[in-house]
Amino acid sequence: MSRLLIVNADDYGLTEGISLGILRGHREGIVTSASVLAIGPAYPKVAHALADHPDLGIGVHLAAVGEDPPVLSRSEVPTLFDAGGRLHETWSAFLARVARGRIDPDDVRREFTAQLECVKELGLPITHLDAHQHLHLWPSMCSVVLDLACRYGIPAVRVPRFKPTSVSGLGVTVLGWRLARCARRARLAYPADAVGIEVAGRLDERCLRDVLARLAARGRPAVELTVHPGEDDDPDRSRYRWGYAWGQELRALIGPAARQVVADHGFTLGTYADLPSRA
Repeated sequence: MSRLLIVNADDYGLTEGISLGILRGHREGIVTSASVLAIGPAYPKVAHALADHPDLGIGVHLAAVGEDPPVLSRSEVPTLFDAGGRLHETWSAFLARVARGRIDPDDVRREFTAQLECVKELGLPITHLDAHQHLHLWPSMCSVVLDLACRYGIPAVRVPRFKPTSVSGLGVTVLGWRLARCARRARLAYPADAVGIEVAGRLDERCLRDVLARLAARGRPAVELTVHPGEDDDPDRSRYRWGYAWGQELRALIGPAARQVVADHGFTLGTYADLPSRA
């Protein structure tokens, strides 16, 4: 029986090279979906290219952390700014402030709403919501993201998964179960299985085969593979110290070999819009 595989590329809008790589991965390969980062420095330049790719599913990559300033001003969302006038750089710094009661969930809601409105201005269907550095796993962020999905009629959300073989992996697993339960209660769809965190920035041809074999063996009807492709020639990436091999990921995702491994494992490519509705 054929099963749905969503290949979702994160960070559209972060740089021009990443955005062009995502579009190329869609045209020439197996990328079916993209999560759009409205606060990405390249977003104003690349946003309208999405209209030229009508079969690409469009999600919103909501960000409360990162190297870039929020859409809203410090007076509008004061608790989201660090001392340098930007978002806190990492999820750990952000959640430490959450734990100390120094992040106002209403600031998060206002900023996420502003980011969502930026993408809505393109006039394209939005298939799903997720969050940069998977912050929507955290309960207070989860509530904001699910509420926005329901309010805007967005039918699905990402539920990140991770091997529970470490403390962080166990944390993602437990929070992922909770997020899935809350999404079901809100009648929002989500893929029943996913791989992405453990291969972020280091997917290659062999890893792609292994990941799809693992997902196929687990037998879920709809799954997501989160990827991070980008063009090799991209000087704007020098400011991001993630160690990702964007060009390597792009090469793994394009061409006949990538499509063949998808078919070999019995998957049909699709987007979040192809998930069964929970309404």
